[in-house]
Amino acid sequence: MRLAPALLALATLCGCAAGRDYARPEIALSATYHAPLPIAESDAQWWRRFGDPVLDTLVETALAQNLDVAAAAARVDQARAVAGASGAALLPQIDLAASGERTRQSLRTPVGAVANRLDLPRDYSLYTVGPQASWELDLFGGLRRGREAARADFAAAAASANGVRLSIASETADAYLQLRGLQARYAVVAQQLETERKLAALVRQQADQGLVAEREQHRVLGESAGIEASLAPLRAAIAGQIHRLDVLTGRQAGSDPLHLATAQPVPDAPNPSGSAIPSELMRRRPDLVAAERRLAASNARIGVALADYYPHLALNGLLGFASIGTGGLFTGTGLQASGGAGLRWRLFDFGRVDAEVAQARGQEAEALAQFRGAVLRASEEVETAIVRLAETRTEITLREEQVTSLTRSRDQARQGYAGGALSLVDVLDADRALLEATDRLAAARAEAARASVAAARALGGGWQTRS
Repeated sequence: MRLAPALLALATLCGCAAGRDYARPEIALSATYHAPLPIAESDAQWWRRFGDPVLDTLVETALAQNLDVAAAAARVDQARAVAGASGAALLPQIDLAASGERTRQSLRTPVGAVANRLDLPRDYSLYTVGPQASWELDLFGGLRRGREAARADFAAAAASANGVRLSIASETADAYLQLRGLQARYAVVAQQLETERKLAALVRQQADQGLVAEREQHRVLGESAGIEASLAPLRAAIAGQIHRLDVLTGRQAGSDPLHLATAQPVPDAPNPSGSAIPSELMRRRPDLVAAERRLAASNARIGVALADYYPHLALNGLLGFASIGTGGLFTGTGLQASGGAGLRWRLFDFGRVDAEVAQARGQEAEALAQFRGAVLRASEEVETAIVRLAETRTEITLREEQVTSLTRSRDQARQGYAGGALSLVDVLDADRALLEATDRLAAARAEAARASVAAARALGGGWQTRS
């Protein structure tokens, strides 16, 4: 009857856990985003919305072969193992031990002298074998808080790995769109160079006939050389983006298995996919989920530190065989058993536990500030990316009108020059203005596509936590 109250008290103690239970902090955000742009339904394969098969292949290859993704997956495996070990700490540990030793007693020691007087053997061999068990009872929840922290770390590592995948997919898409934008700009300059060379040929013919001054011929040749020179940095930038895509897809720079050097048009920028509710970011962005899980782990570690204020009780036991010879080792007379309990309580440690608790609380405060800051930065990234996409679309519309007008102006200038009504300077000015406007239009189209990628990434890329 006396055992029942003791077992009840032990069960009650084991149900306690040091520290407070974790509650996710509430962060007030607006009901909708302020930027005026529609957000499409969430799509985990958001890059397919561009309708570009080459982009689809690049992103899927990067997700399968990128080394940063592989490293992130390895970190998840590590965190999973740590979480498993923290759970095992709550359970008994059973070991199988065996030993054999040969001893010769000194007759100058008390043990040896007594053995000699009792005519016991001075030399003997001792053999032991059997299981040993130990179990630390988690009376005040320190081990359970440790398991809670390890599981939160595992969830953070898993979310971070998804964040790496989102980052690699976004970087691959961004590099591809930059490449297509550079190729479009290269085509604009190359076309203008061809037009300028035709003008140079016309001016040379007129100079040979004495119709224009020689300086006009040199002027147009200089303009052609300047346009041709601008192709060199574009070729270098194109090569750089191809090399970047090679590395992102897990290949050596310069491989280019998809022949990306062959120009293709910039795909149209789709509306970003995700949730139009800002508060949804906290479960749709992997980096925010990881930050929140790290905060939960920090909270649990406060409980781990607080548990050291209380006693630790461990049970241990042994059941096996021992004999001074192998012949009678596994017999009833060789059987031995022992059991006991050990108590450890840090009563006087000169403030070490206090310091550990203060450190754990400081780490939680740091994690909370980092989580709140991450949420605010995430909302900033979404708003900025959406505005960037909307304004770039406006720029494209106006640039198209500008190019149309300047094309007519350039054609009229050439007709006027051919008829003698305008000078060569007027033609070159018209050419230069058209080249600049067309180049900026090509750059704006690429910028819009990149802004769509940035918005999809800021919205979480269609990823969300499982309930």
